[in-house]
Order: sequence, then C-alpha cells, then structure tokens
Amino acid sequence: MKIVTIEEHYADKRIIDQTAKYGCQSCLKELPEKILGAYDSMRYIGGDLTDVDGARFDFMRKQKVDIQVLSYTNPVPDSVPSQEAVRICREANDILSDIVRKNSGRFAAFATLPMGDPAEAAKELERCVKDLHFVGALITGTWRGKFYDDPMFFPIFKKAAELDVPISWHPEFPDAKIQSHYYLSDNYSLSTGMQFATAGLGWHLDVGLHMTRLILSGIFDKLPDLKFISGHWGEGIPSMLDRMDQIMRPETTGLKKKISDYFHENVYFTPSGILSKNQFEYMVKVFGAERIIWALDYPYVPFDSCSTDFLLNSDLTEEEKELIAHVNAEKLLRL
Repeated sequence: MKIVTIEEHYADKRIIDQTAKYGCQSCLKELPEKILGAYDSMRYIGGDLTDVDGARFDFMRKQKVDIQVLSYTNPVPDSVPSQEAVRICREANDILSDIVRKNSGRFAAFATLPMGDPAEAAKELERCVKDLHFVGALITGTWRGKFYDDPMFFPIFKKAAELDVPISWHPEFPDAKIQSHYYLSDNYSLSTGMQFATAGLGWHLDVGLHMTRLILSGIFDKLPDLKFISGHWGEGIPSMLDRMDQIMRPETTGLKKKISDYFHENVYFTPSGILSKNQFEYMVKVFGAERIIWALDYPYVPFDSCSTDFLLNSDLTEEEKELIAHVNAEKLLRL
C-alpha cells in the first residue's frame, strides 16, 4: 500500500542561523533564561530536522513511507521582523524546492510564509504553488500574539482558496503570560511545566482554540472553498463539537452553519504521530476515513512509538486504509 505522510518537518542550517537571533517567536523573549533552557531540552525528540537523506530515508523505509510532505516548523522563518521575513521565507522555500526536485517523487512541500506582511505572504504562496509546485502552506501558532482571525491576514487565506491549496496548522509556543498563568507551578518541576504548556497539552489547546476562532470569524462563509489541515486529531476540539453546537448556535454566532459543519466540510485531520487507538476510532466514526490523512510528525515523535503498522493493522476496511494512507492526500494536494 502506498503511504503519504503530510506533517513531516525540516530545517536548513542557513535558515536556522538567520532566524536564531530573533528567537522562535517574540513571546519567548519574555521568558526567563531557565525556561528557554527547558525548551531546548525538549527539541528534536526523534531525530535531526536538518537531515534530508540518511536518517530520514532510513525512517521512511522502516515506516513504509513513499512520500513525505516537508515543512518548516521551529524555528519558523516568519518569526523575524517582516522585512527580513519576506527574504528569509523566500530563501527557505527555494531551498525546500531544491530538495524536492533533487529527490524526485520522494518529497513534496508546504510553503513557509511571512505572515507579518500578508500581501507579500499571498504573493509568496502564489509563487510557491505556481512556480515551485508546492502543495499548500504550513503556518504555526499565532503571529506576534495576533490570532489569524484578525482581518489583516485575510488576503493570505483568500489566496489559498483561489489557488485551491490547503493551509496546514502546526503548534507554536503559547504566549508567555498564558504559560505562566495556566501551566507553570511551584508544585512540580519546570521541565514538567514546559511539557504541560507545549506538547503535553498547552500548544494543542492553543491551536484548537485558534481554529475555532477562525470559524467564528466567518472566514468559511466568506471563503467556502478554503481548506485547513488540523494535526494531533484536531487539537482536542472534536470531542467538544456537540457542546459548541448546543451553546453557540447560528442564530447567536451569525454563521450560516453549525460550528461542527465547518469542521466536517473545511478541515482535514492527521494523527501527527499520536497513535492512540481510541482517538483513531473516534475520529473515523465522527468524520469518516475520507477526512483523515496519515502523518507521523517526523522527527518530533519518539521513533519507538511511531509506526505505519498502526494503520495497516487496524480494523478498518482496505478501502478506508487506502483513503487515509494516500488517496486523501493525493486528492487534496493533487500529488
């Protein structure tokens, strides 16, 4: 069975060096040095982000992966001042394009965009799709504390809808004040607090809330063809959709549909390496196999807990397995 994974990450040393002096996001500059040190200890759990042939190909072979869709995550080039971000994002995308071209058939790519300059971000997305043959874009967290339901970002999403390419969403570090208020405590270690604030729970809730904010802003009523990809099984939101529909009804929100309708019609979901049988079965039951795309979140997940056999040995029908393994990705990304 062909396997396509769409949340697999890469970073180039040249881009890392250019963005390092600015930090991952502006909010990190507010954190004490000891907290930044705790972040450093959590990075690259599985392998080297900058590797593009050795360990990565070994992983792909072991996990039966035919195509990885590559994307930049941390540090993201859009975290630098906007005028620099335009240049650095363009360079980052050109580097990624070369990797895709030199490894014909093994990789595809999501664009990284200078989100702080929406007009330039829209232009860069168009260049990446039309000239570099990228299959969409990946965005992370918020931009300098701004949520993407802010009208300033609308041109980016309008361009994605026009190009008929999806936006994939990846967590980023929550705002420092939120971390301190909700996740850090003197009653447990700093490392535990950092895990709680980020990959343990915090940044998933952050992205899930963000996706819901976009829906409530009416963006999908304005752009009904816009598509998003939500990792980590929807970042905790799917289990609350019935409740949100019950409380936040269209007559209150002013939306044309129920909140759950937008998740069913405009959002695709990936496991992002969270291979939980209960979550997997729940998502298939609620959304159907046609809304789920395989993803292993290379290299952020410990390799000993990450296996394509989880899908291949599941109780799904062969048709459902094919949809999740490659058909949905090929259709959505036009691979």
